[in-house]
Order: sequence, then C-alpha cells, then structure tokens
Amino acid sequence: MPAPASTNRHRRWERLGLAGLVLAVVAAGVLLVVAPADSADTDRSTRAELQSLIDRWADAVRAADRDALASVIDHTATALLEAETARAESLAALPLTDFGYELGPEPDVDVPASLAAAFGTDAVRAHIVYLRYAVDGIDDEPTRRPVTALFVERPGGWLLADDAPDLPGAVTWRGPWDHGRLYVLEVPTSGGRSLVIGPAERRDLIEATALELDSAVDAVSEVWGDDWPRRALVVATGSREEFTHQVGSNHDGEEIAAVAVSDVVRPGSAVATGQRIVFAPNAAERLSRAGLRAVLRHEMVHIAARTETVDGSPLWILEGYADYIGYRGTGTAPTGGVTADDLRRTAPTLVATVREDGPPDSLPGDREFSASEVARTAYETAWSVAAFTAEEFGTDTLTSLYRELATGPVDQDGVDDALRKVVGIGTDDYIDRWGEWVTERLTAG
Repeated sequence: MPAPASTNRHRRWERLGLAGLVLAVVAAGVLLVVAPADSADTDRSTRAELQSLIDRWADAVRAADRDALASVIDHTATALLEAETARAESLAALPLTDFGYELGPEPDVDVPASLAAAFGTDAVRAHIVYLRYAVDGIDDEPTRRPVTALFVERPGGWLLADDAPDLPGAVTWRGPWDHGRLYVLEVPTSGGRSLVIGPAERRDLIEATALELDSAVDAVSEVWGDDWPRRALVVATGSREEFTHQVGSNHDGEEIAAVAVSDVVRPGSAVATGQRIVFAPNAAERLSRAGLRAVLRHEMVHIAARTETVDGSPLWILEGYADYIGYRGTGTAPTGGVTADDLRRTAPTLVATVREDGPPDSLPGDREFSASEVARTAYETAWSVAAFTAEEFGTDTLTSLYRELATGPVDQDGVDDALRKVVGIGTDDYIDRWGEWVTERLTAG
C-alpha cells in the first residue's frame, strides 16, 4: 500500500510561524500571559531553565524513575505523572541510543489568562519542544517529533504541567510506547538487527511479521540492490488513534493495511530519518499470510528507495515497482512469466476492465491512486506495467526506469524521454506493447 503523502511533505510543525502581538508578549519565541521582564537576558535565563527541566524530564523517562518524574511535574498534574510513569515503563522495552527533548523555535501557542489563573500564577508558558530519539541498530541519526509542553513557575522553579494542552495551535506526537506496554521482537536481517514492535494484543501479527522480515529484506535487495540499510523498524498498531499518530491524519487504517513513513529527506542526503513500516490495527484480520508477505515487501521497497525518491514523482512507477517486488515470488505472482491466473489473482479489477473495455491505453495518473472508486484499478494497473517491463526488458531495466522517473514531478514529455533513454522506446510504443502483453496473457488463459 502507498506511503502517505503526509510523510513526503513538510509537516505542519515544521512551518510554525511567528505569533502576533495580541494581548501577549512574545519573548524569544515563547508566549507569555504576563511578561515578567523585558530583558532579553532574563528570557535567555528562563529558556535555559526550561531546557534544564526538559533534560531532567527526558532522563527520568529513560530511567523509568517515578521519583525523578515527580520532581519535574507540577503537583496539580497527577494524571500527567501517571501517564509519564506508564510511558517510561513501556519505553524501557525499546533499545535506544538517544532520547531527549529540545526547546523548539518560536511557537504560535497562546496561553489564555483563564488557564494561567487555574494554576494560581501568571508565570505560565506554552512551548513546542521536540522529542528526539533514536532506536539502537535502526536509526543512524535521531528523528524528532513535536510535543506542546505547558510550563508553570513555582517558588522552586519551573515545572511541567501538561504535554498535550488543549490550546489552539498545539500539537503533540505520541509514540508506540504511549499506547500500552510494548511487545518487541528482534529479527536478524542482512543489514543488521530489525525490530517488530507493538502492543501485546497484536502479538500474533508481530510474530507473523517477524517470520517474514528477513526474506522481505532479501526480496527487495534482489531487485533494488544492496545499497540501502537492509533493516527496518516495523510497528503494529492497536487502534486507529495509534495508527494516525504514527502515519499522520491522512490515514485512519480503514482502507489500507500498512504505510511506510519517514521524515522529510533533505535534498542530496543519503540518510532518511524516522523510517518506519506501520501496520493498521485491522491488518491481521485483513491479510492472509501471502498478503502479509506482499504488503511487507511492498513497504520495504519504499524504505529502500526513500533517499532516491523525490516527492511528486509519478505514482505509477513508485507504486507499481513496489507492488511488483511485493508480489514477486510470493506464489501470487512468481518470479517467472506472468500467466492469466497470475493476472486474475493479482489484478482482478484490471482484468474485468480489460474484458469490458479492451486493453489500457494510458498510464494511470496520480489522482487515480487516491480516488476511492478507481484506486484499486490504478494500483493493479501500475503493478501490471511494472511486471510487463520486468518480463519484457528485465528487472535491471525496471529498476533503472524507477530511478530515472523518481526524481520529482515530470510531464508527459519527461516520461517519454525517460522511456526512450532506459527502455529504448517512446511512450506510445510502450503503452501499446504493455496492452498487447496484458491481452495475450488473458487470451492464453
């Protein structure tokens, strides 16, 4: 299934702007209900105190030290203390090389006077901080996620009052460890150690996925090559809420089985941070063993190709290539030639369309992949294009075509140029031969 568009765009919290001066004072990016002083030195001192506080917060979570957590959380925030204690206990199951919080740049989060009054003090700040973490053996560099923190000043100093306040503009990411105790399995793969994690109630899916993980990595490398990490972190989610936290609001897990996500890749970077394969909460019920194998391999392709895939590239090659590798050698579509039975099993909607209207006469457009009434046909059609290319011109040519077209948005002339360069024929001939390939297999069957 497709990686969500939200994973390929700058997230909302990466574009946080400066707040206006509306009944509040902006001091170095922190909105105050009442400004205690106009001095920049005073504000720098306060920011340093807040950073020290969130450093101690991170240390307490990582150490699963309830007493230390209590020392950084305001006495009024009893629910927060319980949540942080549970989070720390769950997080302890995950091997980490880094875990911390960083005071972020200027947020546009205002704190109403009524909220400050509830704490009995004017010294209340709402600030976006960034959770920074790296999973041992998975992340070469840390990934960062936003958390809106509410701070209150007491006689002994600043304390944490909330990590998800109900304020306009507030955003707080939740990790897998925020949704109950984690069940973690380690899987040796050719690039090192991979992990499959999730809540204990998803144990069956976690164990089934772990059994498929090593072969999925090898299946991708066989076509794509070895120049990728060849390891992954797979997350099985237990609820729609958890799934949305991991992949973004574009998906709730109802229509798709899994999604590959990552941070935005810097142009020219050889490293993609925050790469995860996330399974929807109903994946175990929806997928057969062969289906699980195909979906895992499909998403693993997106992990492998992420640093060489630019946002806006044609989806017919991105998704068709991933589906080709996903189904290749799974029994649904063998590594040899595609038969009529293979077409009927893998692309039943496409087959019905061809029998009704004749062979396809165009490549599927990007919009078709998100339109519910034609999305299935678009994916099946893209798979058939990739299978045709691999069978007629070779898997190396298919991979070269992916790399040629995955460089960003391209118009019809650009597609034609890429096909002539890599395949040796133009778009019209390519589509004609693909249509003949589909028709011949259905006729033979």
